[in-house]
Amino acid sequence: MNSAALFLKMPPLKLFFLASIPGAISMLASALYQTIDGIFVGQFLGATAFAAINLAMPFVIINFSLADLIGVGSAIPISICLGKKQEQEASNIFTCACLMIIGTGVLIGIVMFAAAPLLIQLMGAKGEFADLAIQYLRVYALCSPVTTIIFAVDNYLRICGFIRGSMFINILMSVLSAVLEFLFLGVFHWGIWAAALATCSGMLVCTVIAFLPFFRGKAMLHFCKPQFNGKMIRQIIACGSPNFLNNIAGRITSILMNAILVRMGGETAVSVYGVLMFVDGFIQPLLYGMCDSLQPAVGYNWGAQRFSRVRAIEKCCFIASGIISLLSVFFIALFPEQITNLFVSNAGNELLTISIYALQLFSLTYITRWFSFATQSYMLAIEKPLPASIISVSTALIFPVILIVLLWPLGLTGIWMNFAGTSVLAAILSAIILKKLYPELRKPDKPII
Repeated sequence: MNSAALFLKMPPLKLFFLASIPGAISMLASALYQTIDGIFVGQFLGATAFAAINLAMPFVIINFSLADLIGVGSAIPISICLGKKQEQEASNIFTCACLMIIGTGVLIGIVMFAAAPLLIQLMGAKGEFADLAIQYLRVYALCSPVTTIIFAVDNYLRICGFIRGSMFINILMSVLSAVLEFLFLGVFHWGIWAAALATCSGMLVCTVIAFLPFFRGKAMLHFCKPQFNGKMIRQIIACGSPNFLNNIAGRITSILMNAILVRMGGETAVSVYGVLMFVDGFIQPLLYGMCDSLQPAVGYNWGAQRFSRVRAIEKCCFIASGIISLLSVFFIALFPEQITNLFVSNAGNELLTISIYALQLFSLTYITRWFSFATQSYMLAIEKPLPASIISVSTALIFPVILIVLLWPLGLTGIWMNFAGTSVLAAILSAIILKKLYPELRKPDKPII
């Protein structure tokens, strides 16, 4: 679909459904695979392996977050350039960003492979627990140069109007990865390394497919002779920083949480934390997919100075995010035992009891989580990285660390309460930022000549 017609002329509510539903389905497919990944590892390889992937996962996400920094950071100026009718500049940013992601993947992959034993040792893991985590992490490190770009090209497809194509590629990636993981673990009975290999294989195949429209010249963006310059690189880094800082800060918090949990409750506590993270990994992609899929439209209209359309699109985003979050509260609170049994086979009474209690407290997170999430996406889409970064870092690191200290006397209960407390503080911060920027967000449209 022609991007100009889609972003500028389609009624905002219709545009919201046309863009957000495929985006949410794409992320739902990804979330379902991540959930299935945890289920397969827990069921086929046992509780120790399940704890091991949760110990290694923060480092895996840090690796992908560097590619996300460039992917998201380039997608926003690309959308704004297209809104200003600067097509050649948009294609140059696209070309340079792709080269930057591949180069970063090579460098970080080498570092992560070499440092894997030290990183896992610093987490406090020993013996089989540590060995499994190292195996899992090293496969992702080896595949980093050819897999991390998949999330960036997903953004580029949506910018070019290939919204359904993006959705189908994400669905294919999840299905292919799940089938391969079942084959590797359930049929061939390979080890934990095969779980990571299945995911990386699915990503590689879908990366090749996703780039076909760009190689064939069927997309609005095209590859050109790259012209790097300091201003463009700074712009990419600035626009990508909120997501990057959120990922990095979140992983630092996860590493800190895991280190505390290993010492406070051992593998059982880490497994419960893993259950919470898998649940969060199912809900947040829905919110992210919906909000992220609207960023090209918001950025395009912001660049074209159609501010009333920006506000109309964002209104839909806030309302839908709130509905999804509140439904999540009830689902998690009502089915904590069933959720736990999905991930940990033959869960003992101790693990089950702790997990049910933790999930019930964790469900309160989503009463307010949607507000800060939608606000951060809004700020990012209109090229305001500083307020978006403040929300992301505060939500992912500053507030959780403060609450770890304040709630420390409550032991594990304090850890489980941390998520809901962070969500409330983030919502208050987001409301303050929106109020401060209110005059600029209410600007009138540029007159149509």
